[in-house]
Amino acid sequence: MKKALRVPVEKLGEEPYASVMCYPKPDKRELKKRLKELEKLGVKALEFKGAKEVAKLKVLGKGCVGIVVTAYKNNEKTALKIRRVDADRARMYHEAEMLEKANSVNVGPKLLDVSRNFLLMQFIDGELLPEWLEKPVRKNVVKRVLREVLEQCWRLDKAGLDHGELSHAPKHVIIDGKGEPFIVDFETASVNRKVSNV
Repeated sequence: MKKALRVPVEKLGEEPYASVMCYPKPDKRELKKRLKELEKLGVKALEFKGAKEVAKLKVLGKGCVGIVVTAYKNNEKTALKIRRVDADRARMYHEAEMLEKANSVNVGPKLLDVSRNFLLMQFIDGELLPEWLEKPVRKNVVKRVLREVLEQCWRLDKAGLDHGELSHAPKHVIIDGKGEPFIVDFETASVNRKVSNV
């Protein structure tokens, strides 16, 4: 397995890192603003590793709204979602509000901080549900995990928060090393539509 590449914030203005910071269209002015935002959040370094690739760098995730990488703040490993410059939303605050609402019923990675272009949250070291199910796992453990996922969905329903993408749950449920499930990615979540998480 390839070693993770940790890059201090001061170096993120250089290529290929700048291409991740302002994906998919690098822009010097935007990059400069984003680097200042990262500093205000207290992020000291980013780590490039994961199953996805952007600008020939490994990342944890890549979607329509953002790129997810590992970030270090106060020597703590966190997850950082970087808003794409071509995203259909101009800021990350809505997703932060939805994640905070999910956190209020003990669902999702813990929200740590947010700015216009970044969402900083608890790092979940684990695997997506389908990969986890491929491993030899005892039947009673699988039942417990799936029951917990359904209970989290029920808690979201009771809180009036519709995740919006749990029909594609395999892409939105991570199982950590202790066998604890986390529902992730609240970018399309809403409190204004009928809930249907379960």
